[in-house]
Amino acid sequence: MGHRGRHRRRRRGRALRAGLAGTALALTAAATMISASQAVGGDNPGPLKPLTSASELGRLQLHENLVSEKSLDTLTDQMGGNVSVDGVLRSANHSMRNEAACSGTEREALPVEPAASRAYCWDTRDATTGKWLPRSVATSDDDADGLWGDDRVVLSGWTHNDDRAGEPEADKGLARVAFIDANDPDDLKYRWVLLVAPLPGGHDFGAVRSDIGGMVWYQDKLIVTAKNGADHDNALFVFDMHHILQTDVKSGAIGRVRDGWSAHGYEYVLPAVGSYNLTGGACTASDDSAVPCFGSISLDRTSTPNSLVAGEWSAPGDTGPARLWRYHFSTALDRTGLLGATSGGIVDADEAYETEASGLRGVISHKPNGASEADWYVDQAPGDRDKHGTLWRQNEGGADAARCTADRTNACWGRHTESMSYAKQTGELWTLTQRTANQTAPGRVLYTVPLSAVANSMD
Repeated sequence: MGHRGRHRRRRRGRALRAGLAGTALALTAAATMISASQAVGGDNPGPLKPLTSASELGRLQLHENLVSEKSLDTLTDQMGGNVSVDGVLRSANHSMRNEAACSGTEREALPVEPAASRAYCWDTRDATTGKWLPRSVATSDDDADGLWGDDRVVLSGWTHNDDRAGEPEADKGLARVAFIDANDPDDLKYRWVLLVAPLPGGHDFGAVRSDIGGMVWYQDKLIVTAKNGADHDNALFVFDMHHILQTDVKSGAIGRVRDGWSAHGYEYVLPAVGSYNLTGGACTASDDSAVPCFGSISLDRTSTPNSLVAGEWSAPGDTGPARLWRYHFSTALDRTGLLGATSGGIVDADEAYETEASGLRGVISHKPNGASEADWYVDQAPGDRDKHGTLWRQNEGGADAARCTADRTNACWGRHTESMSYAKQTGELWTLTQRTANQTAPGRVLYTVPLSAVANSMD
């Protein structure tokens, strides 16, 4: 980002060439259905500011809490043993629609520039429900070939819509994950799995309350954000992908029932094996100098060691800065997929920054080959939920974003997008959209863009 003048000259050159091709530009604008009234970019947030003081880093400190193996073994034995990820995928009972089968309002949620390389829409019921909200995405980008066993898998986390009128109190905070069979990119199918937590002793389980604003699948663990302020100030929940359990009673109850096990109507549950709580207590979204609320998380495989990166939750239009930070994963062979912790369970942030971008949704960190520092990509939501967002690339040298051909703003990213996930082996950046302002018009899309295309759009 030390060559920003060169970047601006390139953009002016592209604008001149676009002006000479007016007809093609008009067709492009019509095809994307984006107008100046729909896309308004935010102010440039400028460079990241490093946070280095002990007090600043101390607010990001976590404590690890692991469920006893005895409790997990008891619950597993009583429920008939574990089910594999492949077993869940083989039972997939929902089909995703390819982009060509998505509705016009769903396609309007896709990014303007760069264009999505692949896009999928949910089945009709999930595309339109007001009870659940899509929030996060992760992929099986663990092995060199991006597979979990023999399967290529995408996970999507959804949280209960607690603001919906008339929802039962017991349903608030529920979280479910779509296990998507992505072996055939032209025929994605999925099955829902409910997130739960073993009760002491392992003879029962209860619901996990999570906004699931971000998720990281690393080695054999899935880490998701908790519901802020709930469950003893837990910030993150941890699940083991080898421990999926099957229920045998279909009812609205969660846990042990008279005739067996029930999970709110879902056939499969994923029990938590641990959590991380903020040592400073409950987070505060209204004070950017207090303990931060986790907004989104993602996996960075370009750091050494690999790390979990996080972004602070902030509302669109907030005037205060937001924080970005990372925790390195443990390299111990007996702690696969867990964060690096002391013998006392303390996890310290290894790096932290402030960004002036408000309304953060997704965040990823990526260090290009040969670079001295990582670039942080932050998804900034607009103040108007019916407009496109802006994807900024930031580091200590400055900030860049794509500039839309049609209206020359930076609001070129998807509409009402949520968390992001980078699959290093394939070079794909995954994200998903949550909803439109009008719930009767579907606008939920899962899509991917090559990170190289994102970077090139900013040069």
